[in-house]
Amino acid sequence: MSEASVTVIVPCFNNEAYIADCLRSLTWAEEVLLVDSFSTDRTLDVAEPYVTRVIRHEYENSARQKNWAIPQARGEWVLVVDTDEIVSEELRREIVDAVNHPGGFDGYRIARKNIVFGRWLRHGGYWPDYQIRLFRRDAGAYEDRQVHAHVTIDGPVGTLTSSYLHHPHRSLRSVHQTLLVRYSSWEALQKRQEGVRFRRDQLVVRPAGAFVSRYFRQGGFKDGWQGLLMAGVWSVYVFRTYWKLRALQQGKSRVRL
Repeated sequence: MSEASVTVIVPCFNNEAYIADCLRSLTWAEEVLLVDSFSTDRTLDVAEPYVTRVIRHEYENSARQKNWAIPQARGEWVLVVDTDEIVSEELRREIVDAVNHPGGFDGYRIARKNIVFGRWLRHGGYWPDYQIRLFRRDAGAYEDRQVHAHVTIDGPVGTLTSSYLHHPHRSLRSVHQTLLVRYSSWEALQKRQEGVRFRRDQLVVRPAGAFVSRYFRQGGFKDGWQGLLMAGVWSVYVFRTYWKLRALQQGKSRVRL
């Protein structure tokens, strides 16, 4: 296939319901490396026909899991894909061309199409949602953050024109468990590590500001009820983050996930 080799890294944990859709879009890669956090469902059975290797590692946070996996990739280039994402045919062709003719770039930004309850969100901060996901194995690493970590590249970064599909929330339960429970806890821990101090006004001003920004300033209202829902979700997310930060600073050693 391509002259330059590509390893796709796919972190996973109990994703049996939809991991096959992701992996079927990756069969073109020289290596598909599944990074499993000791799944207890049928994830590995479902994934087995599509992957080259499976490595397992206890989960600390997303950034550390990926940074542990990156040096183990056999390819010169690494593409990181989550199990709720799908690489389009157009993007596949552009990736192959980019790694064979990098033009001096050591990494590439790729836009995500966030699909929420059947609707592509084009506003509210959801599009184009550029993420650095394709990079030379020895030139990129994730920031050491609890949540929302980005890749840093030791070299020039380009931008691809094609996008990939992202299905972050397939149910209200998923929204609750992912953003409002886990991510808000990790965000609170990150803020404490960064020395952010809780103030009572943050429970009102910050959530209200998040809603106004996403729904009005960034045009979330143009995305129908899905846009309204996600603007509201982010407002609650911010509230829960600062509420948990408050609990941490009152001496509680951990916040309930």
